[in-house]
Amino acid sequence: SRYRVYTHTTIDRIGPIARLDADHRLEMKAVAHVLPFRVNQYVIDHLIDWSDVPNDPMFQLTFPQPGMLADDALAEMKGLLARDASPEEIKAAANRIRFDLNPHPSGQMQHNRPRLADGTELPGMQHKYEDTCLIFPSQGQTCHAYCTYCFRWAQFVGMDELKFAQKEAETFLQYLREHTEISDVLFTGGDPMIMKTKVIRKYVEPLLGPGFEHIRHIRFGTKAVAYWPQRWVTDADADDCLRLFEEVRAAGKHIAIMGHFSHPVELSTEIAQTAIQRLRDAGTEVRCQAPLIRRVNDSSRVWARMWKEQVRLGAIPYYMFVERDTGPKAYFEVPLARAYRIFHGAWKQVTGLARTARGPSMSATPGKVQIDGVAEIHGEKVFVLTFLRGRNPDWVRRPFFAKYDESATWLDDLVPAFGQDRFFFESNAASGRNARAVAGGVV
Repeated sequence: SRYRVYTHTTIDRIGPIARLDADHRLEMKAVAHVLPFRVNQYVIDHLIDWSDVPNDPMFQLTFPQPGMLADDALAEMKGLLARDASPEEIKAAANRIRFDLNPHPSGQMQHNRPRLADGTELPGMQHKYEDTCLIFPSQGQTCHAYCTYCFRWAQFVGMDELKFAQKEAETFLQYLREHTEISDVLFTGGDPMIMKTKVIRKYVEPLLGPGFEHIRHIRFGTKAVAYWPQRWVTDADADDCLRLFEEVRAAGKHIAIMGHFSHPVELSTEIAQTAIQRLRDAGTEVRCQAPLIRRVNDSSRVWARMWKEQVRLGAIPYYMFVERDTGPKAYFEVPLARAYRIFHGAWKQVTGLARTARGPSMSATPGKVQIDGVAEIHGEKVFVLTFLRGRNPDWVRRPFFAKYDESATWLDDLVPAFGQDRFFFESNAASGRNARAVAGGVV
């Protein structure tokens, strides 16, 4: 069966919300007019502990919180709603606030958009690392529910100039034909699993045929296992989707669900566990990743519990990400020093089966940078960092060092250690801490 979904226009129809005071509800609606809000009945009924609202982690993860906007922006939006301003006035104010929230971090628009050999730009793709290409199917640019921290929030606010979307399957197929160095295709969004299986087939089936022998791995980045596990259990095309995954395996290719699990409660329902089992029975690998989010999962105990349960269910702990520098970052971010302590504290509580998890990892402009540890070298306290992925493959696993900073929350906040004036990957022409080299990698 399909699900009931709520957006900012129907937030007052959610029964438990009526328990909150009127000003809190107005603040939630004010935020929801700027940052995307969407939640379904499954999340409301099964994942949120309404006796602990507003502190409940899943409520923080899915419902707009007043602190997600700066005080002046929140006051402006509340004022507009309170005086019943016109939709045009509200939209103009919301758009102005959105552009101040760094809608596309890490150079996504500037550096990662590929072109065909004839120069045609493909706005619905990203090609940052040589062997991996991201596809944003236009039909998959929404989600079963939205995460409040989402670094791709700009996909969902109705501003086309901020949106990635691949409208024609043939153009991305042509790009893959032209780039045989690509072995991995990652369908993302939004959430590609919002699409019907018959639509997914149009993108996937050609990859199983002649001309695409170099494509060895097909991945789907999705929150559906957490927010709508019915997708693989009771939906009308659930079995067809699993058959498609079996066809991918029969064609000799690897298929993986990159499942976004932010809190152990998302793994606690019977139907979520059934969905994972059905995916695995169809030959699909389930890998689990999420950002470290203040007020949601900023606890070693929570991550250790989540990794242990993932292993028990046959899924693979994969990444702990650092909250990206976009949107409501100030509300959700965790300093890098604390992020490392949380990761290390969780790591100590699990066996080797769960130590497949990597992190804390920043998906920054030059690549995925992992905090490997904190050390004292020649009397200087430093962060020890490495690239897990780099625009230049030669950067991978090359250690480098930054001065220890208890308040830093992102790569751009860090300063090179030992008196160096720049990190090894920074361009000599860089004129500021935000200028990161892109030379030598796929752009």
